[in-house]
Amino acid sequence: MTGAAKASSLVVDHAARRAPGLKIALIDPSLFTIPYDAKLAGALGELGHCVTVYGEARRPGEEPTEFKRLRPLFYPELLRLGTAHWTRPAVRLAKGALHWRAMRRLVDDLLTTSPDIIHFQWSPLPAVDRLFLRKLRRLAPVVLTAHDSHPFNGTPSRLQHLGAIGILREFDSVIVHTEEAQARLSSFGVPAGRLVRIPHGPLYEAHPVATYEVKSAERVRFLLFGKLKHYKGADVLIEAFRRLPPYLQARIEVQIVGKPYMDVTPLHEAALGLGAGVRLDFRFVSDDEMNHLLGQTDVIVFPYREIDISGVLMAALCHGRPIIASRIGGFAELLVDGRHGLLVPPDDAGALATAMAQLCAQPQVRLTMGAAVAELGTAIPGWDDIARRTTELYYTLLRTG
Repeated sequence: MTGAAKASSLVVDHAARRAPGLKIALIDPSLFTIPYDAKLAGALGELGHCVTVYGEARRPGEEPTEFKRLRPLFYPELLRLGTAHWTRPAVRLAKGALHWRAMRRLVDDLLTTSPDIIHFQWSPLPAVDRLFLRKLRRLAPVVLTAHDSHPFNGTPSRLQHLGAIGILREFDSVIVHTEEAQARLSSFGVPAGRLVRIPHGPLYEAHPVATYEVKSAERVRFLLFGKLKHYKGADVLIEAFRRLPPYLQARIEVQIVGKPYMDVTPLHEAALGLGAGVRLDFRFVSDDEMNHLLGQTDVIVFPYREIDISGVLMAALCHGRPIIASRIGGFAELLVDGRHGLLVPPDDAGALATAMAQLCAQPQVRLTMGAAVAELGTAIPGWDDIARRTTELYYTLLRTG
């Protein structure tokens, strides 16, 4: 029997036992990947499954509206403590102290609701979560989507580091998005039979590709967008701009936009003396404004030090803009150097400066590369396909478990 036929038979077999579909618990404790969670939950719902998302409690007016069913079981105590003005390290410490209680609350809820599949998007404290997995696996198959095969983007806290690799071997199946991630987790000792590669889907709707209007009086804009963390290399981008000759600095504008999840003082200090050439805008940006930024820039830059796949990249593909990215992870697997943009070594400000200078001087090349990026965006698997692949995995686990 072929894989497709086997999957179809599994669907039929299970549908005969249970209608209309599976009960799926989708767990993202800090709601770290809301756009991804929402797209996956929505697509699974379209297939007839009942998906409940479990995540952190939010203050009134800040609750995510993307989910049909949300159980805010994680860290509700923080609402009573009034943490709005706490520092990020203080909030993380408080969540760590409350995580055991949150996991107990989750287990009690799942024992009552009896889901068919328990699907983690993140394990924020592996040393704690691992203690609950045995009980959860007795209840239902437990899946993890490993959004980051370098746990916590390679910079976990000491507490997060405990068990970060070992817990990967405890799940019934681990979903990865790239070949590189699959190879890395295999090297960590995750059995090959438990690793399943399912692509990352587009997070935003496609937008018309605007043509470039090259005007000598305007700067060529290079945009780094998204949650700002050390691994994203904003400092590398600023240093690359600094290394450009003055005549190119006068023609280029670097924009770094996004909510900071790191100390941005070094970035402000690095940008001193660079004038209007570097614009730092550290704040939360809505989806509408994000689409405007991506659509109005000339080149989108990903000078990341480490990544599997980037949600911002998936959004950028919809806008048909040339890309400069580090030659790592999903960037190296999806983008063709010289066709969709330019790939450079990570953490190499000199190579990044050279790439910026090249695209600044070649507006027609930027236009051609942007068209290729737009074409690539239309070829990315849609969420209906991703949901079908994920469903096949669920049924396989239920059949073999």
